[in-house]
Amino acid sequence: MITHLPREIVAAPADRPSRVSVGVYAQDVVLRIGIVHQLRQRPEVELLGDAEADRARVSLVVVDSVDDAVTALLQRLQRNTATRTGLVVGALESATLQRVIECGVAAVLRRAEADQDRLLHLVLAMANGEGVLPGDLLGKLMTHVGSLQRSALDPRGLSLSTLTAREAEMLRLVSVGLDTAEIAQKTSYSERTVKNVLHEITTRLQLRNRAHAVGYALRNGLI
Repeated sequence: MITHLPREIVAAPADRPSRVSVGVYAQDVVLRIGIVHQLRQRPEVELLGDAEADRARVSLVVVDSVDDAVTALLQRLQRNTATRTGLVVGALESATLQRVIECGVAAVLRRAEADQDRLLHLVLAMANGEGVLPGDLLGKLMTHVGSLQRSALDPRGLSLSTLTAREAEMLRLVSVGLDTAEIAQKTSYSERTVKNVLHEITTRLQLRNRAHAVGYALRNGLI
């Protein structure tokens, strides 16, 4: 059963409005306490309790692996427009990675690598509208998707011309792990333009975030 943090574990002062509010969902107490211990030391983060978790700006789901119960939780969080979801997971296969991205997961971190700095980076990146995927997992996703026969495009009638050349190029750069600043440098556009272009893609195609956009584009042969 997936549970999230009880209020007494995550009580935090209310005088830091600039902090990123985080709700933590975990498969067991040991996993939950480990993540709480790392994040509660960081002033940039406000950990929320049970009653307030639905208003969290970032939701962290901490699990050993992704099963039907975890998928159901991710789908529920996807419907909550107030939050962006990150997954801290013990093991994840490429096919499962595609599924969690389709469930709106914006960032993935292996549990073995979830030290304080990486967790904070994950939280702040999601709060800033960024996606975070380990390079090798992204490579596995691309290999997995590339091995599948191209399926019919979305029932909304989208075609291969759905993305402009500039949009496709920026998504390709996202897919190899570049952040906003690096994409701006590579394309000679401003960071503001990069953010606007990527926001336009996710809005127009009704996608959750950059990672979801990359998964969608790969799945449909757009990049």
